[in-house]
Order: sequence, then C-alpha cells, then structure tokens
Amino acid sequence: MVRTRVAALTAIILAAALSRLIPHPPNMTSVTAVALFGGAYFSDRRLAFLVLLAALFLSDLILGFYHHMEIVYASFALIVCIGLWLQKDRSALHIGGAALASSVLFFVLTNFAVWAFDSLYPMTLDGLIACYIAAIPFFRNMLLGDVLYTVLLFGGFALLERRFAMLREPSMRSGIGFA
Repeated sequence: MVRTRVAALTAIILAAALSRLIPHPPNMTSVTAVALFGGAYFSDRRLAFLVLLAALFLSDLILGFYHHMEIVYASFALIVCIGLWLQKDRSALHIGGAALASSVLFFVLTNFAVWAFDSLYPMTLDGLIACYIAAIPFFRNMLLGDVLYTVLLFGGFALLERRFAMLREPSMRSGIGFA
C-alpha cells in the first residue's frame, strides 16, 4: 500500500514537472507547486528532494542548461522544505500561504543571483531594486502558475485519496483524522 502511494506521488510529480516541456508563458510552470507537493506528501524526506531534483534535471536535459542553475535548484530545494512544514497541516490556508511564500522565496533568491552574479545591473542598491522591478512581470506569471498548479496538485490528490483508500497515508486509511 505504501509503495502504491509513493508510486502515485512520483508519477504525479514527474508528469507535472514534464509540463515544463509544453508551451507556456514565461515562468508559468508547475515546478514550485511540485516542490511544495513533494515536500508535503512524501513521508521519506529524501524522496521529496530526490524526485523533484531528478524531474527538474531531466526536463533541463531536454530544455537545455542555463546560468545559475545551482541557485534555481537550491531555491526549489528550499521550497521542498516549506512543503515538509505542510506535512503537519495541509489545510487550504496553510497550502495557500506556503505557495505564496514559495513564489516570493524563488523571486527574491533568483533575482538576487541575477543582480549579484551577472553584469546586467550595477552592484548598488539602485541596481538591485532595478533588477527586482524588471522581474515583476515574470513574478506575476510565476505566481499565477504556482497557484494554478498548487490547486491542481493538492486538490487533485486530495480527491484521489478520498476515492482510493490505498493512496491515503497509513494513519488515514481507517478514517481516523480523515475529513
């Protein structure tokens, strides 16, 4: 039963991560939601990181590598950590707050890296502010994608758990704690 749950979670994450390969508006992908979802649902924390990073790497093999991938991967690893916090309470309010926090975290870290490591902006406070302002349109798309995919992943899996007992966490199979 546990293997069925892990296999289902892995398949959902890989499918969502592969959505990066279909045409989409810039930064409107499923990766943030996938990171949150994996952290929130994998009981083995190592799997939460491994499945996400493997899916991200496999899609990058197809899409191509880019500057500062390590910052992007580190950002998503931190988002998995936010997802781990959700294991205690996967309420809609906590999931929504975690999705928003994840979007902001990714925006702040990756755009700070653009400012700090590239020569596009002067190494001044004004340069940092200009970098963040220039990235706002991408943040809008990312936030929209994060909300959309978070609803699809968390809501979809909650529906699957209700329908198929084998997908529920072991403590939830008897109905204890399952609303």
